[in-house]
Amino acid sequence: MERIILIETSTALCSAALAEDGVITAYKESSAPKAHASLTAVFIQDMLAERGVTLADCDAVCVSKGPGSYTGLRVGVSTAKGLCFGSQKPLLAVGTLDTLVAQAASVTPSEAERAPFRFIIPMIDARRMEVYTAVFENGQQLTETAPAIIDENSFAEYLEQGVCLFIGDGAGKCADVIKHPNARFCQCWPKASAMLSPAQQAYKEKRFEDVAYFEPFYLKEFVATVSKKKLF
Repeated sequence: MERIILIETSTALCSAALAEDGVITAYKESSAPKAHASLTAVFIQDMLAERGVTLADCDAVCVSKGPGSYTGLRVGVSTAKGLCFGSQKPLLAVGTLDTLVAQAASVTPSEAERAPFRFIIPMIDARRMEVYTAVFENGQQLTETAPAIIDENSFAEYLEQGVCLFIGDGAGKCADVIKHPNARFCQCWPKASAMLSPAQQAYKEKRFEDVAYFEPFYLKEFVATVSKKKLF
């Protein structure tokens, strides 16, 4: 039986799932603020206990590699590395945007359309009107993952070609700006359960990461700031 532990901590939602022979058999999530570090390992321990298995019974660990929250990604990757290092299991990594594209399969077009979305445009919230995004068609990525400032003309060339689904925690704020009739929006966080398909594919193709040197895909460098509050 193929078992893969799935870890998604790239946004405000902390989630973990256990996949057994292509089926999600256990799932945990929490949107509690700043709880990723305290919950991720606990979620995994609880899921394994629920299923009556151990880490030794698993075949791989898959983690979200970003883009997303700097702190969230560090927590997820550190946890995954620790599990893999201690158990000698292979490490897999799935892009956050790929997870959202897989998650889009559960979003159905309206009855009036009766047709699949032409383009899937996953969005990770950055700051103000900026998102981390790319354009996908039929599961294939058409553009590079990049930061984008959203305005009323964003993605116009794709919207003119057909219905576009904007999905992710950055989709909601874009709904107030992008008014094209072909635009659809799904405000949601990426979930570990949606990592199943891309994780299975990575495992099948043996696209294993180097446990010692793997780093998350931050897209932008982390910038530390000095607190304006007086410490003394």
